[in-house]
Amino acid sequence: MNKNQPLAYRMRPQTIEEITGQEHLLSEGKLLHRMIDTKKLTSMILYGPPGTGKTSIASAIAGSTDTPFKMMNAVEHNKKDMEIAVQEAKISNQLIVIMDEVHRLDKTKQDFLLPHLEKGLIILIGATTANPYHSINPAIRSRCQIFELHRLSQDDVVKTLYQTLSNREKGLGNYSVDLQEEAAYHLAAASGGDLRTALGALELAVLSTPKTGEQTIVIDLSVAEECIQKKSFQHDKDGDAHYDVLSAFQKSIRGSDVNAALHYLARLVEAGDLVSIGRRLIVTAYEDIGLASPQAGPRALAAVEAAERLGFPEARIPLADVVVELCLSPKSNSAYTAFDQAREAMLEKGTPDIPIHLKDAHYKGASDLGRGNTYQYPHHDTRGWVPQQYLPDALKQDEYYTPKETSKFERSLAEIYKNMKR
Repeated sequence: MNKNQPLAYRMRPQTIEEITGQEHLLSEGKLLHRMIDTKKLTSMILYGPPGTGKTSIASAIAGSTDTPFKMMNAVEHNKKDMEIAVQEAKISNQLIVIMDEVHRLDKTKQDFLLPHLEKGLIILIGATTANPYHSINPAIRSRCQIFELHRLSQDDVVKTLYQTLSNREKGLGNYSVDLQEEAAYHLAAASGGDLRTALGALELAVLSTPKTGEQTIVIDLSVAEECIQKKSFQHDKDGDAHYDVLSAFQKSIRGSDVNAALHYLARLVEAGDLVSIGRRLIVTAYEDIGLASPQAGPRALAAVEAAERLGFPEARIPLADVVVELCLSPKSNSAYTAFDQAREAMLEKGTPDIPIHLKDAHYKGASDLGRGNTYQYPHHDTRGWVPQQYLPDALKQDEYYTPKETSKFERSLAEIYKNMKR
């Protein structure tokens, strides 16, 4: 074992039994476990956050079979490299190709691999941080089982840190190290479940702490904080996780959970994505608060514009204000759901002829065609409203709007609507 290699690389699992976490995939009876037991692999894609062991699991899976395997990277290796891999597969009758960053395969490489995947000559084990349903060509995806890896728990990371300190062959077992529990849990928490980051910080702590003779290296909380600097922030503005945070952000506002909404806002602010925050706040104001508080939309827009003028870090102030307001505002989606029903009816029933009294009458000869002749002008009535047909004949019985009574404003709209129907 080359001691100059990074600790995280040296500690990569060689067998399935050495893998930390991912019990939902690797425990007894699970599909991936059964595939490994029977040594009957199919092409698969492993996806999940950084440091969760995708490449390690792929290597361990491949190593558990009698089939030769080859490590490749979708960015670094070109079509010529893949042609060589196919030749190797033909010699051995089959080859497992572990493809890191599989979502980066371009069309030329995909087109080349597809027939070999189809015939089973190549078994592809792809690893990616991107959601394959968003980022991988359907032709490749349809030929692969998809397994999602979860971020490791703090206990999983801590367990591995202590195992590393006792491993003399690959880990840090040749050092006398006292990793205090508080420090271990800080490394686990600050790494955000990224085992690679936690191991890197542990290695830095051990190698950078001076000692004399047989003195034990003590890693306390202060050393751990210094070596990992700050909490690792798992957020890629172009990645799948970003849209998960945005989704959770809007759903927390819709669910009136102020604390959760502020948490997700903090993650988005830390990522520096003011554009997505603004867009989501404005759509939430109209989609989820709607007629229950009509001023929510303009107030959200004002807060977003203020945030854009201020920039970070001050932008967090108007953003926090409006998030709390939107969370605690009454909620109603009656207007846009009514529109959706109207649109569905239009797509189903078509566009029947507009009633003749509503047709344009602002041209010479329109009255001779009967256009607008029987139209009643609502402002001529003291009520400001007169009963007359506005929908086409084929739709005149349709009703799309169902008012809610979540606020004083919409209750008043509901009363007006009911009176007009009478």
